[in-house]
Amino acid sequence: MKKLALSLLPILALAACNEEQAAEPTPAETATPEPIETMAAPDQALFTELHGAACPEAKPVNTAVCKRAGIGSDDVICEYGLGDDEYLRNKATLTPEDGEWALKDSETVCAAGA
Repeated sequence: MKKLALSLLPILALAACNEEQAAEPTPAETATPEPIETMAAPDQALFTELHGAACPEAKPVNTAVCKRAGIGSDDVICEYGLGDDEYLRNKATLTPEDGEWALKDSETVCAAGA
């Protein structure tokens, strides 16, 4: 049995050498995703501008920090200080409207800053 196996070994080796190599698969075309237009994250300058336009009678915004309201939310919560106050004592919500940020519930925000 060993002699038979040893005698078949060179034949199998030659058979393996003579096989044609398989053609390389062609790469599949990948679709390029469409770019998603996103609005820039609001910062202190934008919030100051929006607050000043909505509440002209209120003290000017001195400092502001804006963060997403939560995972999956489009709204942004801004904490801010007015006038000489350097502490973030007030809160306002910005929401996207027609591709731009807008102050949500401006009457309540303006009443708090008066």
